[in-house]
Amino acid sequence: MEYIAFDCHKRYTWAVVEDEQGQILVEERIEHAPGALREFLAVWEPGSPVAVETVGNWYWIVDEIEQAGYKPRLVHAGKAKLMLGMVNKTDKLDARGLNKLQRIGTLPVVWIPPGQLRDKRELTRTRMVLVAQRTQLKNRIHSTLDKYGVRVGVSDLFGKKGRELLT
Repeated sequence: MEYIAFDCHKRYTWAVVEDEQGQILVEERIEHAPGALREFLAVWEPGSPVAVETVGNWYWIVDEIEQAGYKPRLVHAGKAKLMLGMVNKTDKLDARGLNKLQRIGTLPVVWIPPGQLRDKRELTRTRMVLVAQRTQLKNRIHSTLDKYGVRVGVSDLFGKKGRELLT
C-alpha cells in the first residue's frame, strides 16, 4: 500500500507518494486541469489513502479522489499543523508531514459529508451571506439618506413606491 498526500492550492496540488517504510516514491506538482488528479492517481494502488487538508477548494478534490477509486482522508489543518510543529512550511514539507501522520496512524481526520449534503449546506451558507449583504446595502442606503437629511414619505423605502423614489 502507498500513502498519498496532497497539499492543495487554488491552481495546483503538490503530491507526495510514500511506501509503508516512508520512502518517497514520487513528489510532483499537479496543475489543476480536468482529470489531472485522477491521471496522477491511476499509477498507484487503488484504495490507497489520500490525505487532503481542509482548504477552500476541497470539495472537487475529494470528488476526484473518490472517482479514481481511492480513499480520501480530509485532514483538520489546524490540528495537523500543531502535531507536526514545523517552523518552515513548504508544500513539500506539508505533504510529507501529512504522510508521516498517516503512516503512524495519528492523522487528524474530519468527516467528509456526502455530496448532496455538501451541496445543501453550501446553498444555505451562500443564501445567508447574500441575505446579510442585502441587509447591509439597505442599511447603507438608509444611513446615507439620514446623513443628508433626506426624508422619504413612504413606510417601506424598498417597497414599490420607495424604489421608484430611489431611481
